[in-house]
Amino acid sequence: MRISLRTAVLFLVAVPAIAACSNDAPDAANTPTPASISTEGLREVAVIDSQLPNVSEAVGTAAPLLSATLSTKLMATVSAVHVQAGDLVRAGQLLVTLDVRDIDAKATQARGNLQGAEAMLADAEVQVARMRALFADSAAPKAQLDAAEAGLARARAAVQGARGGVAEASAIREYGAVRAPFAGVVTQRFVDPGAFAAPGAPLINVQQSGTLRVSALVPPAAALGLRRGATVDVMIEGRATTGRIEGVVAAPSGGLYSVNVLVPNASGEHASGGSATVLLPGAMQTVRLVPLAAITREGDLTGVRVRANNTVERRWVRLGRTRGALVEVLSGVNAGDMVLVPSSAAVPS
Repeated sequence: MRISLRTAVLFLVAVPAIAACSNDAPDAANTPTPASISTEGLREVAVIDSQLPNVSEAVGTAAPLLSATLSTKLMATVSAVHVQAGDLVRAGQLLVTLDVRDIDAKATQARGNLQGAEAMLADAEVQVARMRALFADSAAPKAQLDAAEAGLARARAAVQGARGGVAEASAIREYGAVRAPFAGVVTQRFVDPGAFAAPGAPLINVQQSGTLRVSALVPPAAALGLRRGATVDVMIEGRATTGRIEGVVAAPSGGLYSVNVLVPNASGEHASGGSATVLLPGAMQTVRLVPLAAITREGDLTGVRVRANNTVERRWVRLGRTRGALVEVLSGVNAGDMVLVPSSAAVPS
């Protein structure tokens, strides 16, 4: 929601005045004390009350949408590693090559077995054709024909088995070439050439951080009204952005809900694995807003310069949530007060 701020032109004067107060006693802020507050280069902006949603914060982690730690089913020596950590890779790109000479030998053996089985099948088909002709002329008994046909069935089964052996050897050999399952970036390299790769041992980690997934646990009250596809504000390592709710599901721990938010990150501005805060809108509430540029600080105290009765006062204020270029003021000023901001400061209209 856009916030409307009423601005006025400031006639630049310097009037000695100051207000003394503390966060614990905001009423004392209205009592000016003798001081000199320069108004050079300042302009006036009105304090306003606005209806905004009450925002709750849910803390989580910005994880990559896709992440894979690649391994192999083979026990083999690493022949070559073709990438380094930080390299961009495309889907299907070769990352690690294993020594599969023993697999190649088995594949050659399997192809030889297939050729032998196919030769036996051809001979069995000839024998069955001959026996059928002889049996039709009553020159061969039924038992010989049955035996020939049984031999043909065994030869066909042997061919099927040999073909399966060739396919198995080919499939096993594919494990010797570890490829990227998707386009992304190599985040970890666990092996070097000469290392021994065991089944399931990590070789390479690849992540796709063009989209980040922020998962955060929230109480049921905060999950009410959240819908898939809704846009919410997200802070990742102090950087503001927006994301789209992927889903809201009951958490396994019970009594809480898990909110998953997808955050676009095509430029790589947000590092994967960083801490994140999801700002979830709730019921509407009245908030008092002033520009961040109006806030002044002295030690732990925060204040604003206010024009009142042709004088300039400094009032100490207690601040709430920051909302973009505006900040909530919980005490110290009233709606309609004119606070001073630098003339060069950009103030939402």
